[in-house]
Amino acid sequence: MKTLYLILLVFSLFIYACKKETNIQEAVTTFLGFQKPSKFPEPVYKLENNKLTEAGFLLGRALFYEPRLSRDNTISCGSCHIQTSGFTQHGHDVSHGIDDRLGSRNSPPIMNLAWSKTFMWDGGIFDLDLQPISPITNPVEMDEKIENVLLKLKQMPKYVTLFNRAFGTDEITNARMMKALSQFMVMCVSANSKYDKVMRKEEGQTFTPDEQAGYVIFKDKCSSCHSEPLFTDGSFRNNGLAAGPNNDQGRAMATLNPEDEYKFKVPSLRNLGYTAPYMHDGRFLTLSGVLTHYAEEVQATPNLDPLLQQNGKLGLSLTTDDKLKLLTFLKTLDDKDFVTRKDLAEQ
Repeated sequence: MKTLYLILLVFSLFIYACKKETNIQEAVTTFLGFQKPSKFPEPVYKLENNKLTEAGFLLGRALFYEPRLSRDNTISCGSCHIQTSGFTQHGHDVSHGIDDRLGSRNSPPIMNLAWSKTFMWDGGIFDLDLQPISPITNPVEMDEKIENVLLKLKQMPKYVTLFNRAFGTDEITNARMMKALSQFMVMCVSANSKYDKVMRKEEGQTFTPDEQAGYVIFKDKCSSCHSEPLFTDGSFRNNGLAAGPNNDQGRAMATLNPEDEYKFKVPSLRNLGYTAPYMHDGRFLTLSGVLTHYAEEVQATPNLDPLLQQNGKLGLSLTTDDKLKLLTFLKTLDDKDFVTRKDLAEQ
């Protein structure tokens, strides 16, 4: 009898320890909602119009990785926006969609979108809650109709439950689907690179001499367009690229304004170590190629940005040493936490 008592006591202590460990884990993973990083400006996205909740975020994450958003149930948002590649389609010059159809542009990263006023390379979409409609309905991306997506989701008990948790009823609508996707995307915040830690003056975090030298060069040569801390000013500029094979005219395709021809949105320089290739059509496989373009290959194209044609010279004045130090600094913008965060990964 005494032996049985001891066994039961040990078993009870084991169960208690496991339960305590579970409670601790739950506390650690508590959903904190949207947190504005230190040094970042106020977000542009109207969070008050789409209050972030854990249930809404979880629904948005499920939808982001849901292949039923495509016509043949094979392509999800996560197919072209892969977390380990900084939410881009690493290695592809232009995106590959349904039936392996080729798009005309490189997949932009899903990153720090709460601070974006416009979306896509040409800025043709101005509301994050509308943005997913474009890839879902685009014939070379997901090639599906919104009404078909909703019908598919309504037939899945999983989504009936998730929509109910997120919005209070099991009604599945386009507006709710878009808001849930936005809740996931605005949580894709990258702000924990070495650069961020140095700027926050965290203990033990300092630039090396080469990184500091690269930072000085960056501020002199690049920061007019790639302004800190987002490393983009969100503007549209012609950076002197020769027209590509498909003669993509950039922002002019959205505005129909000839003055916008060959202008594209200035991309963020964050996480470049994960997002090759570069430019709107992925024409450069390496960052060295990008810097060579700015130093030696800028074309006198119509609407060329004035910053790239000063004092009778095209491009930027960059020595070989400047380029090496710039590359060293740019590595400090890679955020390993962002590309490995479990809460952003497919579950």
